[in-house]
Amino acid sequence: MSARDWLLLVILSTVWGGSFFFFEVALQTLPPFTVVLGRVGLGAIILLAVARARGERLPFSAAIARRYLLLGGISNALPFSFIVWGQTQIPSGLASIINAMTPIWAVLVGLMIGSDERLTPAKAVGVVLGFCGVAVLMGPDLLQELDPYSLGQLSVLGATICYGFAVHYGRRFGDTPALVNAAYMLTAATVWLTPVALLVDQPWTLDPGLTGWGALLGLSIICTAFAYLLYFRILASAGATNMSLVTFLVPVSAITLGAVLLGERLGPTAFAGMAILFAGLAIIDGRALRLIRGR
Repeated sequence: MSARDWLLLVILSTVWGGSFFFFEVALQTLPPFTVVLGRVGLGAIILLAVARARGERLPFSAAIARRYLLLGGISNALPFSFIVWGQTQIPSGLASIINAMTPIWAVLVGLMIGSDERLTPAKAVGVVLGFCGVAVLMGPDLLQELDPYSLGQLSVLGATICYGFAVHYGRRFGDTPALVNAAYMLTAATVWLTPVALLVDQPWTLDPGLTGWGALLGLSIICTAFAYLLYFRILASAGATNMSLVTFLVPVSAITLGAVLLGERLGPTAFAGMAILFAGLAIIDGRALRLIRGR
C-alpha cells in the first residue's frame, strides 16, 4: 500500500467510526428507525445523483429489484437498525468494538453455505478468540438476565451476523459497477425502512432541531455517500485484502470520538475484550503471522 492508500484508509476508518458518534447524537432527538431511514434515504439520493453524473447505466427490472431488496435488507436496513437500537442502550465505542465481529461471522457463514471458505487451523483459532473477546466484552451478567444493556449488545451482535451473510451474497453483484451497487442497495434499504418508520415513529410529528438534522446530514453525506466513494477508491488501488484493515481502525476512531465529544468511558473489560477480538481478527487475516514467519 502506498502512503496515499494508508492515508485514505485512516480517513475512511475515521468516517465510519464517526457513524457511531452521529448515531449517538441523532438519537438524542430522533427515534431509531427515523435515524436509519434518514441515513440510507439521503445517502441513496446522493449516490444515485453521482452515478447519473458519471454516466453510469442504471438498469431496472423486477428481477433486479428482488435481488437488491434482499441485499439492501441484510446489508443496510437490518444491521443499521440493530446498531442504532443497540446504541440506545450501550455506548457508541462499545458498539463499534462488537461491530468488529463481522469478519468472524463472514468466515462462519462461508463455511455454512459451502462457499470457497476453508477452515484452516489459524482461522479456527481466530474464530474462537473472536467469540472469547465478545464474551469478555459482554461479561457474565449476560448469562444471568437479559437487561436492556445486554440486549443492546446482542442487538449490535445481530448486525454483524447480517453483515456476515451480506459479504457472501454481495459477491453475486461483481459484474455491476460498485457505485451502482451501493446506490441500489441504499435505495432498497430505503424501501424497506420507509413504511416501518412511518408506522412506528410517525416522523412528521418529530422535531429533530438543528442537532438532529446535523447528525442526519453527517450520517448520510459523510458516513454513507462519501464513505462509499472513498471505499471504492481504496478497493481499486489497494485491493480487498488491504481494505479489510479498516476493521481494526474503526473502533479506535469511534472510541476516541465517543470519549472526546460524548464523554464516554469504557471499562477495562471492554478493552480486554477488544484486544482478544483483535488478536483473533489478526490471525484470520494472516498477514501478521506471515510476517513473523518470514522474519
